[in-house]
Amino acid sequence: MDVEIIAVGGYNEVGRNMTAVRCGKEIVIFDMGLRLDQIMIHEDAEVENLHSLDLIEMKAIPDDTIMNTVEGSVKAIVCTHGHLDHIGALPKLAHRYDAPIIGTPYTAALIRQQIEGEKRFVVNNPVFDLPAGKKYRYEISQNLSLEFITVQHSIIDTVMAVLHTPRGAVVYANDFKLDRTPVLGDPPNFARMREVGKEGVLALITESVNVNMPGRCPSERIAQRLVRDVMTCYEDDKSAMLVGCFASNIARVKMIAECAHEIGRKPVLLGRSMERYSSTAEQMKLVGFPKGMTMRGNRRTVDKMFRTIMKEGKDKYVPIVTGSQGEPGAILTRVASGQTPFKIEKGDKILYSAKVIPNPMNYGQRHNQEVLLRMKGARLFADLHVSGHAYREEHYEVLHLFNPQHVIPSHGDIDMTGGYLKLAEDCGYTLNNDAHILRNGQRLLIN
Repeated sequence: MDVEIIAVGGYNEVGRNMTAVRCGKEIVIFDMGLRLDQIMIHEDAEVENLHSLDLIEMKAIPDDTIMNTVEGSVKAIVCTHGHLDHIGALPKLAHRYDAPIIGTPYTAALIRQQIEGEKRFVVNNPVFDLPAGKKYRYEISQNLSLEFITVQHSIIDTVMAVLHTPRGAVVYANDFKLDRTPVLGDPPNFARMREVGKEGVLALITESVNVNMPGRCPSERIAQRLVRDVMTCYEDDKSAMLVGCFASNIARVKMIAECAHEIGRKPVLLGRSMERYSSTAEQMKLVGFPKGMTMRGNRRTVDKMFRTIMKEGKDKYVPIVTGSQGEPGAILTRVASGQTPFKIEKGDKILYSAKVIPNPMNYGQRHNQEVLLRMKGARLFADLHVSGHAYREEHYEVLHLFNPQHVIPSHGDIDMTGGYLKLAEDCGYTLNNDAHILRNGQRLLIN
């Protein structure tokens, strides 16, 4: 059986991830993601009305026309977690394939929401939940089966996908970190990784975002301590305290809400995506928030909440908001610009529990936001954050656990995928023999 890797998207950049694996005449697609910065959208963005051809032209979603040249039929579309750079293009592209969409329960719930909100296309692909664990293996066909292995990332219910083929496993590890002491969810299933490695891994397709960072990525518990240290320092302060973070990082949101509760303030989640991610997780009983926490999504209810906060006292609440990247229209940007009933005054505290995603647009937007906040007298606390992406030594560990015959770095620019190649060479792999650098639109036949 021929096994071929098709790099559809995410191999020239961070974002718009999509990889196809052809096994004989059967194809499994992994991910269909957006590249957010290409259309200057953010967590609260609405892309429902945009056409797929426009988004492809903008290089915002994968150009899947290469799939027209691949002989075979797509049997499944598999997503490892619920970030938009992995599932955001499903409403635009999935209907082209007569195949089910498979994800973990939380990921599947987010996918259904994405599909329900689509305005341009009718997406009738069935969406199946697949929990992590080998006992839940999904039979794609007579020759192919799928299982998920638990890992940690900056969104809950993240997994590595293992495609079992007659020639060995193809492991899709995009994205992950090896957090052994997570705040929420189970630690990575190292035992199963080791077992799969012993059973035989034909190819490992792995993210490479932070491979050039030395050492290991700090645990989410480090971010918990960073945030708690700042918040508890101002327990008796009468000034406002706002926290900006990624809405999808449920573990972080939960931790911030608990810290607010500890210092006697009411946590309030504000923003459409903040409400969507957290309410979905809460309804699925994947997370429990402090009693009395409220969520407000649309602009009218957000502004009403801000008026309540201003009336009752800013020292009684901790708004947890979107907009940590300085995105236009997000809550924190609107606050900084004076476009909400919430007024920043001298001494108010703004905590950034998220780093700027590294691209010039984000740096510029975040800089403008910070300038506006400082002009109003706000005190800023930046980088109360840890990454959700594995560092170099975690990649080294995964490589040795799976011991793949071939390795293909993905989800990164050439500096990132090239950095992974250096790591692979340190482990005995050689370029174009068993370590492969692909670019969008390229195909690799594994003999």
